[in-house]
Amino acid sequence: MRRALTHGALLAGAALALGSTVALAAPESLLPPSFRTPSPAPPPPPTPAPAPAPAPPPQAVPAPAPAPARPAPAPSPVIQPLPTGPSQPSSPTMVAPTPALPAGLSRLPSLRELERMDEDEFNQLFGLVPKYDIPPGARRAVRQVGVIGAGEGGLPVNSLASQPPALVLAALAGIRQPLVSRWGHILLRRTLASRLEAPRGMSPVAFATLRADLLNRIGEGAAARALVQDIDSANYTPALAGVAIDSYLATGDILGICPVAQLRGTLREDAEWDMVRAICRAHSGDPREAERQLDRALARDEAPEIDLRLAQRYAYAAGGARRAVNIEWDGVEELTPWRHGLARSLGMELPEAFDGAAARLGIGDVLNPAVPLTRRVERADRAAERGILSSAAMVDLYAQLWADQGVADEAKEPAGRLRAAYVASSAAGRLAAMRTLWNAQRSDGALYGRQVLTAYAAARLVPAEPLVEEAPALVASMLAAGLDRNAMRWAPLVPDGGLAWAQLALADPDNAGQVSGGALDSFVNDDGSEAKRKAQFLVAGLAGLGRLDMGTANSIAGRLDVALTRQSPWAERIDRAAELGNPTLVALLAAVGMQGEGWERMTARQLFHIVRALNQVGLGAEARMIAAEAVARA
Repeated sequence: MRRALTHGALLAGAALALGSTVALAAPESLLPPSFRTPSPAPPPPPTPAPAPAPAPPPQAVPAPAPAPARPAPAPSPVIQPLPTGPSQPSSPTMVAPTPALPAGLSRLPSLRELERMDEDEFNQLFGLVPKYDIPPGARRAVRQVGVIGAGEGGLPVNSLASQPPALVLAALAGIRQPLVSRWGHILLRRTLASRLEAPRGMSPVAFATLRADLLNRIGEGAAARALVQDIDSANYTPALAGVAIDSYLATGDILGICPVAQLRGTLREDAEWDMVRAICRAHSGDPREAERQLDRALARDEAPEIDLRLAQRYAYAAGGARRAVNIEWDGVEELTPWRHGLARSLGMELPEAFDGAAARLGIGDVLNPAVPLTRRVERADRAAERGILSSAAMVDLYAQLWADQGVADEAKEPAGRLRAAYVASSAAGRLAAMRTLWNAQRSDGALYGRQVLTAYAAARLVPAEPLVEEAPALVASMLAAGLDRNAMRWAPLVPDGGLAWAQLALADPDNAGQVSGGALDSFVNDDGSEAKRKAQFLVAGLAGLGRLDMGTANSIAGRLDVALTRQSPWAERIDRAAELGNPTLVALLAAVGMQGEGWERMTARQLFHIVRALNQVGLGAEARMIAAEAVARA
């Protein structure tokens, strides 16, 4: 009732402000009679003077204007300064004041428009909500936006400041698919999350918006959320607000946008923003008003019914609602981030017709605490293969599965296998547990995800002759987590020219020399992969790292029908960025060249340019891991 009275009082005040601009009758003067008809001022008291001043020439005194027979409408009077001197003044001049409008308004709304506003819109309109929700000393500049500083592993802060905005925009907008390489994905995430200055001529907020949007597209909702949270709500734009909503939906934290929605209620004018504001209102203690807003939107068809029903279900979860909400998926043809995110947060099952879209949107489900644990484990292999989950994060997830008393024993079987890979009494037993985990997955992506899972278990095995046959898989598993020095312990045992040798030749952190030509020839001749793609990638990777001279590399590549040095617009740009020593631009352009659902979308020529450019700008570790991954997964 108090809120209703306050709103009504504000409406009345606004109506008064509207009415004050039009005078309906002559105003009653509030001046005393002496001010209405001023009498001549009394003469000043005489003061002695050394010499009388010459009298001024006489001036004509204007006659007072005749009073009108009937007062004319006029605005409220403004008191003018009283005249000095003996002359008779004329009637005071009536000046109409200019009404002050709230900032950003060209006109005051009508009474009907005011009545249709909710309290948040009214407060935003008349500036009754503060612009900032933090004290001045804690406000952050937007010149450098990001969550990883250069001293924390981030890329140089000014590496894109002097680049053409069109080039940076094209690189960010041009990455539309997942990357084939796990290590390429990890490098891209690190690049986008780095604390960077925007290119000159591009708004820092727009630059951050593009980066957060790309993070959302590649399944990195948590990193996108951290990035948008690095910007104060007062600096939000409509585009940034939309990207922020997607990041909060992906992580099951839609209420995270509420500080912005409550302070910047008029930032956007669309149905999704109105639904967000209603949800925030419900969870901030006003469920009845939220219910009224969502009912009104449903009656007016302001958004698809399924979207409004999901918003109602989420809003009513705050308590205080007077009815339940039934969700019907019949007739829904598209699964959007809004529908997927709210359904996951509400613990709802999606129809099977959306399995494909759910897999694409749900790649980050492992990061959403609202998703059931068993479903998160199901998604973990693919997320690890993409680079979203680290090996340590996967082990933690499987440990939760093992410890959860509410999970059936059958569902715990993979966690039990992982436990045996660490604690089995013999090396053969630990290797057998890892092999079982690998063989349980049929697709290449899921298999590689399981190799990420077992990386630290593989590193615990002591290299021995009886285990050499499994060395290629063990080495691939360790390199999937970046354990290159652990993997190099197998170098004295593995045969030259084999798959394990090829991976170690690329991953060796200390080898700056040339590889053995005989071993390379053996690998090329014995390669049984389709179109000898492993051999192509090995030659491209060694040449890019400088471990194979270009004459030999071109000769072997020619035998494999590969032109490593053939130029293209993309190759020219990444080579030029490497010549300028710009690691951030090289990382972005490398991501452009690594798009696709599988390694069959990658060419040896692209790998050569990527590895060489990364190695040239100081990202040699990433170059080695990408090259070794290519050989292992081709």
